[in-house]
Amino acid sequence: MNVSTLPIRAPRHRLQRREAWLIGAAGLLLLLALLLPNLAGLAGSSHPLADGRTLAGLPNAVDVLSNLPFLVVGLLGLYRLHGLEHAHAHGHDAGAPPHLHDDDLPVNALDCAWLFFAGLVLVAAASAFFHLQPDDALRLSGDRAAMAVAFAGVIGLAVCDRVSQRAGWPAACVALAAGLLAVAVFQEYGNVMPWAVVQFGGMVLVVAMALMRPTPGGTRVMRLRLGGIVACYALAKLLEMTDGAIFEATQQLISGHSLKHIVAALAALPVLQAVRGLRQAALMHNAPATAVTV
Repeated sequence: MNVSTLPIRAPRHRLQRREAWLIGAAGLLLLLALLLPNLAGLAGSSHPLADGRTLAGLPNAVDVLSNLPFLVVGLLGLYRLHGLEHAHAHGHDAGAPPHLHDDDLPVNALDCAWLFFAGLVLVAAASAFFHLQPDDALRLSGDRAAMAVAFAGVIGLAVCDRVSQRAGWPAACVALAAGLLAVAVFQEYGNVMPWAVVQFGGMVLVVAMALMRPTPGGTRVMRLRLGGIVACYALAKLLEMTDGAIFEATQQLISGHSLKHIVAALAALPVLQAVRGLRQAALMHNAPATAVTV
């Protein structure tokens, strides 16, 4: 074989182009969160939910119960991940290809998937608790904190798939820290701008990554359909904004806000589908992280 035809790989410690882009985008979002003017957070009473019906003594019953899909898909995802790790630990994953390099293993993708599905379980509990009394700012903060956990998992999975495996888990940790800090700022000062930057700015990053080609090389064991996640998010926000209109259009059967919960939970389906690909590779959980330096 002609040596000149062999692919030349950059040293692993070098910062890749997409990783540099990601760091720059995160820095820009940080500047926006710090420099944009304060935006007073609106209390739940300022935007009353259309469906306030009480059923069997449960206030705002449909809005509360419509959080059950988050619980279902979250527990299903955790169950599948546990089964994958158990199978690998006991050598039952006969389809795993041998002689994979550590960098080719979907270590960070696995960790981010755990974070995402655990976040969905938290969202189910926190959102249901908030909708029992949606004019309580502290409950709203708890709801957003749970959302930050699930959202960080999505960011990490997207980075694993479209930037690099090694950058996925650090990106998830940064997104989680930023989300929780933004919630704390809202709770302490009433400024919702940092949360808006985290939520919408983070989703812009996901959209940008959805337009990228999957990362080259590696085992390609997990291919995430980011377009499906983005579509569910966009539809969920639209349903939220048309809460009352949908409630009237359905003859007060279901509100846009309740439908928002169901559609948002459907965003987990592409992740569940991607997890199936993990069966095709040997998995290693919490392996030592690779240092990233310029």
